[in-house]
Amino acid sequence: MKVTSLADLKLVKKQIEAQAQREAAEAAQRALEAKRQAAQRNLFQAAVGAVNVLPDKRRAHLLPTPPAPIPKQKQADEAAALQEAISDEVDVSSLLDTDERLSFRRPGVGPDVTQKLRRGNWSIQRQVDLHGLRTEEAREALSTFIRDAHKQGIRCVRVVTGKGLGSPGKTPVLKDKVHRWLVQKSEVLAFVQAQPAQGGAGALVVLLQPLRLS
Repeated sequence: MKVTSLADLKLVKKQIEAQAQREAAEAAQRALEAKRQAAQRNLFQAAVGAVNVLPDKRRAHLLPTPPAPIPKQKQADEAAALQEAISDEVDVSSLLDTDERLSFRRPGVGPDVTQKLRRGNWSIQRQVDLHGLRTEEAREALSTFIRDAHKQGIRCVRVVTGKGLGSPGKTPVLKDKVHRWLVQKSEVLAFVQAQPAQGGAGALVVLLQPLRLS
C-alpha cells in the first residue's frame, strides 16, 4: 500500500492495531478454552477417583518354575568315588592267576567262579572300550563305568584294553594298569581274560559283586 498522506499513515496504524487486537483476542480465547478443558478433566478425575487397570482374566499369570535343587551331597559322593585311590603302583602279581589265560578272584572266591566266567555262565551285559585313551582318561572312564554298572545291578561286563601292540616296545602298558585298577575296585569280584571271540588278550570279562538292596 503506497502511503501518500498523513491520513493514509493514520489508516495504516489503525489497521495494524486492529490486527494486533484480533490476534490477542484469539490467543486469549485459546487459553480460556484450554483452561476449561483442563478443568473438565480434573473434575472427572476427582469424581471417579484413582483408576486401576483390571486384570485380564483370559491370561494365566504363572510363577516361574524354580530351579531344580542341586544335589550337592550326591555330587560330592560321586567326586569322591572318582578320586578313590586306584593306584598304578600296586603289586598285583600275587593276586593274579597267571596261567595260560590270566585271571583274578577276590580272596574267599572259589576257583569255580573264574572257571564259570571263562565258560560264559554270565552273559556280558555291558562293555567299555579304553583302547586309545590316555592313562588318566582310562582310569576315570573305568571307575565311572564300574561304579555305574554296579549301581544298576549289572553282574558281568567286558573291559576292552587292546593288546598293546601299538605301544612303544609293544608293551601292553594300559592293559597292565587296568589289572591293577580292577583289583582295587571293591565292586569287582573276579575277572578273566576274554575268549578269542570276545577280544582275547585285548579284553577282560569282569564279574561284579551282586547289588545289596537296603
